Amino acid sequence: MSQHTQALTEFLAGLSYEQLPEAVVSRTEDLFLDWLASALASQAAHPIPLFERYAQKMGPATGPAQILVNGRSSSAYFAALVNAASSHLVEQDDLHNSSVLHPATVVFPAALAAAQDLGKSGRELILASVAGYEAGIRIGEFLGRSHYRIFHTTATVGTLAAAVAVGKLLDFDQQQFTYLLGSAGTQAAGLWEFLRDAADSKQLHTAKAAADGLLAAYMTAEGLTGAQNILEGEQGMAAGMSSDADPSKLSDRLGSRWALPETSFKFHASCRHTHPAADALLDLMQREGLQADDISKVVTRVHQGAIDVLGRVVVPQTVHQAKFSMGTVLGLIAVYGKAGLPEFEQYSLTDSRIGTFRDKVEMQLDPEVDGAYPQRWLGRVVVTTTDGRTLHGSIDEPKGDPGNTLSRAELEDKFRRLVAFSGACDADQAGALVARVWALREQADMSQVSLAGGIDNE
Repeated sequence: MSQHTQALTEFLAGLSYEQLPEAVVSRTEDLFLDWLASALASQAAHPIPLFERYAQKMGPATGPAQILVNGRSSSAYFAALVNAASSHLVEQDDLHNSSVLHPATVVFPAALAAAQDLGKSGRELILASVAGYEAGIRIGEFLGRSHYRIFHTTATVGTLAAAVAVGKLLDFDQQQFTYLLGSAGTQAAGLWEFLRDAADSKQLHTAKAAADGLLAAYMTAEGLTGAQNILEGEQGMAAGMSSDADPSKLSDRLGSRWALPETSFKFHASCRHTHPAADALLDLMQREGLQADDISKVVTRVHQGAIDVLGRVVVPQTVHQAKFSMGTVLGLIAVYGKAGLPEFEQYSLTDSRIGTFRDKVEMQLDPEVDGAYPQRWLGRVVVTTTDGRTLHGSIDEPKGDPGNTLSRAELEDKFRRLVAFSGACDADQAGALVARVWALREQADMSQVSLAGGIDNE
């Protein structure tokens, strides 16, 4: 085992709730509410019912953990599976910039399911979630940009992040965390090819990451051993999945740098790679008083990761694929002033103005933007107007980034909008769920807490 993996596993084993700064605890609650909103927003939306039916067919009739979109109970494994799938569908879940990881959609489903199964407290759930974020973010940074070009980091690294969260609930020691990473890492998978076909694999990625992470933790608790150098070994993750791995990232300022608060919230309901350009275009149009018809061309100056992911989508075939189309997202911004769930659902595929605007948009690699990525996601657009002007738009911190974050009032508003979109619960039920999350640290037993839409067992 390398010194960096050892430092990480020692940190995870020794981490206690009392060590967490108040800012980390409160931000974990913020992220949990944001995750819950995404999970409930996908109620009844394809392909989530497929995961529900699979859990109903293969899992127990009832169990200790709750499936959020339908309020049914199941085993921890199947609850984690469905809840992770549902929270990654509407493209509103969080993202950590430098690791290019969506931590919430893999950490919280596994941690909540295990906490309900084991009867753990809200504080124990928070501690476990912090452990999952801290480990997952550092492992994502360790694997580097090259990993993300082919592999969906939330699927691969997400398996380890979920495993760590559950391992913390199981009170693992350093050796158990080492075995746990080995068993989780050997299961890590998830490829970007699905984007070319508008396939449903993205939800399968997060479902399997959360469930397989939980599997690795529960099996480790039973005595299953795992590779002790899965991250840096000669036939480990970096060897097979990266060409620019940096082992020092695994132990970067453990205990002094808290990575969880660095995580960004999503403002627009689209792939995060579109957000910097969307904000830059919106700011420019408002500044110049432009309408969509005033624009003849938009060049988005982007990082290579945006081209790798968004360049696969030329003419989107589904609403979900439209969220990975730079032109479609900017079309919604230009025509409607926003790119939220209703705009995507109602207009992204059917409004001819969006298709027309999409054809005006092109992406170009920009050395400044690419050099700043992934630590910073810069927004740069060059707009040519129909009357021949060339205008420049620039955003250094997209809405939702730590330096331009969402307040609790904005998070509550986002939560209410998302659950209203799916009809998961009414306004009173939404208010009750928000209050329940803000009191998360006071919950004595998570098995007694319902977080399903429209369900109130208290």
